[in-house]
Amino acid sequence: MLPEPPLFTLEDILPVLPHRPPFLFVDRVIKLEPHKSIVAERRLRPEEPQFAGHFPGRPIMPGVLVAEALAQTSGLLLGLSEKLAGGPPPARPKMFFLAATSLKYTHPAAPGDLLVLRAVNDRSLGGLFRFNVEASVGDNVIAGGSLMLASVES
Repeated sequence: MLPEPPLFTLEDILPVLPHRPPFLFVDRVIKLEPHKSIVAERRLRPEEPQFAGHFPGRPIMPGVLVAEALAQTSGLLLGLSEKLAGGPPPARPKMFFLAATSLKYTHPAAPGDLLVLRAVNDRSLGGLFRFNVEASVGDNVIAGGSLMLASVES
């Protein structure tokens, strides 16, 4: 099965997110329903620094970094939606990961895996945004729950 062609590539993601390697955890966006939902991907590379110590002999993606990847995906939903709406180009908005609520981890992700990241905009109030999120590898959901982002004025 061939992978889906990207809707947005790393070139499109970099102007939206303030993160840079080694702390950028989204490679491409494959689906986007503006202001509603997004599906993104991240190929976990064996040379990434977290795998050297988490854990030697059996490297796995730290759960906190899976949560960060889901938060970045959620931020992309907001930023890329604005870009598609024809508004001003998103200039790295000040979005902060505020909280992870009931985020549960069920399976590990390892080097070489393709991490599929999904976020659905559940609710927003002013500058607060809640998302239902899920990360999967193949047929296994590895994490799911909800998280909140906050938009902060410069």
